[in-house]
Amino acid sequence: MRKSRFTDEQMVGIIREADRDPVVEVAKRHGMSEQTIYTWRKRFGELRSEDVRRLRQLEAENARLKKLVAERDLEIEVMKEVAAKNW
Repeated sequence: MRKSRFTDEQMVGIIREADRDPVVEVAKRHGMSEQTIYTWRKRFGELRSEDVRRLRQLEAENARLKKLVAERDLEIEVMKEVAAKNW
C-alpha cells in the first residue's frame, strides 16, 4: 500500500479544520482533493489525534499477539505430529 504524505494525526487535524471551514478551501490549502477529506472523515470519524495514536498502538500490539498465537499453534501441530509417529 502506498505511504501517505500525511500522518494520521495530521489527517485528523485536517478533518477538524474541514469541520470549521468549507471542505473546498481546506482541500486547496493543503493541496489535495475534496474526496480525500471525505474518505478520511469516513475512516477516522469523530476520533481525536490522541485516539488515533492509541488506535495505531493497539493495532500494532494486536498484530504482534496474532503472530505469537500463530507460531504457538504451529509448534503444537508439529509436536502432535511427532507424538503420533512415536507410538
